[in-house]
Amino acid sequence: MRKFSLFILISCLLAPLSYAEDGYDMWLRYQPVANDSLRQEYQSQFQQVIAEGNSQTIKIAASELQRGLSGLLKKTVAQTSNVNAMGVVIGTPANSKLIASLNLKKRLASVGDEGYLIQKSRIGNADQIVIAANTDVGVLYGSFHLLRLLQTEQSLNNISIASSPKLQYRVVNHWDNVNRLVERGYAGLSLWDWGTLPELKSPRYEDYARINASLGINGTVINNVNADPRLMSDQFLKKIATLAEVFRPYGIKLYLSINYNAPRAYGDLDTADPLDPRVQAWWKARAEKIYSYIPDFGGYLVKADSEGQPGPQGYGRNHADGANMLADTLKPFKGVVFWRAFVYHPDIGDRFRGAYDEFTPLDGKFKENVILQIKNGPIDFQPREPVSPLFGSLKKTNMMMEVQVTQEYFGFATHLAYQGPLFEEALKTDLLVKGKGSTLANILSGQLNKATNKNPRTGMAAVINPGTDRNWTGHPFVQSSWYAFGRMAWDYSLTSDAIADEWLRMTFSNQEKFIAPIKKIMMDSREAGVNYRSPLGLTHLYSQGDHYGPAPWTADMGRADWNAVYYHRAAEDGIGFNRTATGSNALAQYPAELAKQYADLNTVPEDLMLWFHHLPWDYKMKSGKTLWAELVDKYYSGVTQVRTMQTEWNKMEGQIDAERFAHVKALLAVQERDAVRWRDSCVVYFQSISKLPIPDGYEKPAHDLEYYKMLARTTYVPDPWHPAGASRVLK
Repeated sequence: MRKFSLFILISCLLAPLSYAEDGYDMWLRYQPVANDSLRQEYQSQFQQVIAEGNSQTIKIAASELQRGLSGLLKKTVAQTSNVNAMGVVIGTPANSKLIASLNLKKRLASVGDEGYLIQKSRIGNADQIVIAANTDVGVLYGSFHLLRLLQTEQSLNNISIASSPKLQYRVVNHWDNVNRLVERGYAGLSLWDWGTLPELKSPRYEDYARINASLGINGTVINNVNADPRLMSDQFLKKIATLAEVFRPYGIKLYLSINYNAPRAYGDLDTADPLDPRVQAWWKARAEKIYSYIPDFGGYLVKADSEGQPGPQGYGRNHADGANMLADTLKPFKGVVFWRAFVYHPDIGDRFRGAYDEFTPLDGKFKENVILQIKNGPIDFQPREPVSPLFGSLKKTNMMMEVQVTQEYFGFATHLAYQGPLFEEALKTDLLVKGKGSTLANILSGQLNKATNKNPRTGMAAVINPGTDRNWTGHPFVQSSWYAFGRMAWDYSLTSDAIADEWLRMTFSNQEKFIAPIKKIMMDSREAGVNYRSPLGLTHLYSQGDHYGPAPWTADMGRADWNAVYYHRAAEDGIGFNRTATGSNALAQYPAELAKQYADLNTVPEDLMLWFHHLPWDYKMKSGKTLWAELVDKYYSGVTQVRTMQTEWNKMEGQIDAERFAHVKALLAVQERDAVRWRDSCVVYFQSISKLPIPDGYEKPAHDLEYYKMLARTTYVPDPWHPAGASRVLK
């Protein structure tokens, strides 16, 4: 026995050390280029990096290029000043004589402050790849773009790229709490270690900044919208200022979520009325304090008068009163207020109507440095929602769309659910405000309302919630949704398919035998998640508290609109929420042409049908099936899609690293188990109401309805921040 143990020990010591990929590098892996001809082309071109600027941002760009090129080309690429050797030259006309000599003024004028040019130019006695911009951060963005081309094995022949962001504010939102627990965070504790800041700066802080900068993300809100007022105290501002120092050279501004009752929470005032001069003076002094610590502080994100959070309505004021008071205190410092439109009240007859009814009367009353942050749909990040009608109603107000990367309603960090198709679906939805072409993307860009809002502030925000897990996001494929958000926020004309292709090549492999099947998995994954959860426009069927498992029978919550039955309205006569003129008339919130399309059963998309119509179980669908049969088929097809994902992934063994292959394989097994439970729970529940049999040819649910209700009472995936989750029994 001793000899055998000794043999194992010696074998392990003599075995070559191997690098286990754990996902930490995300899409910035810089693995050697596998294509021999392209690698030779790259090696010939990139013999050096020339960077004349001396700012920290330029130094970071040069360092990133050296790091990336050295890894991709399997050789050391040094920084020199030799213009007689081929390489990459980076800089701005202001900090680089070489860039200034190229006479790029006219082209650079077209890309603005954050854009860049990438082209081949003759400098000295050699052809150089040039990355030129008007600002240092533009150079950094261009450097990441060039590395992306090499990572995805693109030829650089005749390269000539001019790129600039289509949206101004490209911001990620964290829901991190002071105690380091993260609301709707499924990848460990908060990144921000308040106990060791400001003295200890984790290397993760800079890597986090690199990850975001590689996508052109230029802002981060570091704390929960259910905000703790203490974060604006001197104690925390010293710590937060250290994070801002790390982020600054990467072009990332730091923002804070604030608690509207902060003047009262600090014990300084007995009110937070925005029209009270004392409150105005308090916030003015607080802004001055924050900017004394963080001179380039971005501003505030505010969740007010929503889900118990305080706001101006508690003092008889409206959202514009509250937002404008804060905006005035930030304006001298060029700060902005992101004011969330996620509001709904228990007395609303239809929660769908909430944001529209609250904010449309205030159109044109917000200050120019206020931006309404509106969720993509009218309810709450559901697997599929129609676009919020608020986007089509505001003509004089700055708007940005808020989407969710952290998979609150999509299986947390255990399900593969690439969100790129969801983001694309929203951005390309035509609200028909002024006929065809009134897409949400065009609305967000400000192009549609130029006549009424001449200098709009534009943007997109995403709730990302990465944590201390080594791979940042828990499930490796959640990274893809973070990537998709950043790429679409920079250029909303990109397709989710093209973005998935990029991400796979950078994150896993450029091999087509891997790319083709796994990209299909990604592109199908969102629809699979919709199918086994809430097809045909059903919504809000999850269990309360954790938002993970199915509970379409929920009817005992304190408020009607927290119950699943409120949304699906299943009864003997049919299923679905009537939002037409004979129901809540929420459809009237949309522009007339789109409202007409959704109201007509012949033109409403079937995947949104039950959002707007209550239909009998025997209603004839386009497939020829009854609504009941179509609903059942969707639930079963969702499980089939997950099983296909499993089969295709299993074929990839040996084509990528063993660690991530095994991780995803195990998670797909979890997803298949959960998909079956979702399917069976919902089908059995709706069958109990429709009284109709499950059509022949489908595997029958293994248990009765009471069994699935029991599961919902006794099992959950922990969200330790949420009190409803913490009190549940883990089985």
